[in-house]
Amino acid sequence: MGRTLNQNRRDFLGTTGAGFGSVALATLLARDSQAAPKANAPGIGGLPNLPVKAKRVIYLFQSGAPSQIDLFDEKPALANLRATELPESIRKGQRLTGMTSKQESFPVAPSMFKFKRHGESGANLSELLPHTAKIADDICVVRSMFTEAINHDPAITFFQTGFQLAGRPSIGSWLSYGLGSDNDDLPAFVAMVSGEGGQPLYDRLWGSGFLPTKYQGVRFRSAGDPVLFLSNPKGVDSGTRRRMLDDLAKLNALKFEESGDPEITTRTSQYEMAFRMQTSVPDLIDLSSEPDHIFELYGQDAKVPGTFAYNCLLARRLAERGVRFTQLFHRGWDQHSKLPTAIGTQCKDTDQASAALVLDLKQRGLLDDTLVVWGGEFGRTVYCQGNLTKDDYGRDHHPRCFSLWLAGGGIKGGQTYGSTDDYSYNITENPVHVHDLHATLLHCLGIDHTKLTFRFQGRRYRLTDVHGNVVEDLLA
Repeated sequence: MGRTLNQNRRDFLGTTGAGFGSVALATLLARDSQAAPKANAPGIGGLPNLPVKAKRVIYLFQSGAPSQIDLFDEKPALANLRATELPESIRKGQRLTGMTSKQESFPVAPSMFKFKRHGESGANLSELLPHTAKIADDICVVRSMFTEAINHDPAITFFQTGFQLAGRPSIGSWLSYGLGSDNDDLPAFVAMVSGEGGQPLYDRLWGSGFLPTKYQGVRFRSAGDPVLFLSNPKGVDSGTRRRMLDDLAKLNALKFEESGDPEITTRTSQYEMAFRMQTSVPDLIDLSSEPDHIFELYGQDAKVPGTFAYNCLLARRLAERGVRFTQLFHRGWDQHSKLPTAIGTQCKDTDQASAALVLDLKQRGLLDDTLVVWGGEFGRTVYCQGNLTKDDYGRDHHPRCFSLWLAGGGIKGGQTYGSTDDYSYNITENPVHVHDLHATLLHCLGIDHTKLTFRFQGRRYRLTDVHGNVVEDLLA
């Protein structure tokens, strides 16, 4: 009775998970004095519930929105339409951003870059992507992606969580919750950020939303400790820290018995994960064992912490160690002006390493069960934002059609899927919504997207909300 009288709202809601929490905490405490508990428990019961093609995902998110017209979706007929007005029959009164809605003119800006077909599949790729061209037969280029969001933050949030407003779990958290981890000494979900400028990226993009916080992503940093508080405080050795954690676990156990708050068990498991990461993370980031030909493959930037190439190499090492979901965010694709120069810089930073990751996974036998995704939050307009000149143009946001590519576990490589009109403005064949993409990724991982749910505030939520269809044509 005393416990009931002293229970606050958080304690009361937390009690609903008390049975599971007690088991989890008992597992944490049931060890000898030296052994560490397993922090990454298996996922929820019944998953995977479909044949498994992919065991893990590496998502190369290009923040800012790469221009599909300059990279993947060639429109040669536009060369004869340069500087002409975008027809209203094409725009169809569709929503514009505040950055171009007041423009008096919407002049067509053809791409300055040449395209060429590559591989047996004949994938048509821009000259800006010479390394991606080498993996043309391994990737599936989807040219018919679309989304509702027209501004960066809601669009990125939508891709990460299936919803435009903040507060829902990220896709990596959903997978950590649904499938658990294949490595007890590393997080199930790791995030890394590279690139300069561009749109801000918030921790909630790899957050757990309303899922327990043990499912949130762990961001690896490029300077200092790769993970915050990885090193022991000055004057504290590993033995002392181990004893501190043991005592803290006992105190947490007493508090859990009093309140039933499942976040207590989450906190305990996170402390234990941090302790084990003191050994696993230094080994992960020690690249001294990588041979010279690997750095030649990824580029010499792979030796420089914080670069996209370095993060791609770490992503391969994380895949080898069984990390479930690795998300690389690379900023700088928001090219409203000076696009020809800026996009060239971005491609130099990302093209070689992106292709190298696929080739490296393939040569190690990991591509078959690793799903790689490359793409941004929306596309770019065919019309010029700002002043159109002979050698310069900019492009505004365009959610109606854009391109990304996938490779690996469960995906049929060597194909180009979907089509757009002559202006790369509207989809003419095989549209793929963000929810459809999520449903397809989960399918490759052996999950029926309608079955991966979590009850919160009286309803069951899922990554695909109440939408989404698996795109069967993308599957191997």
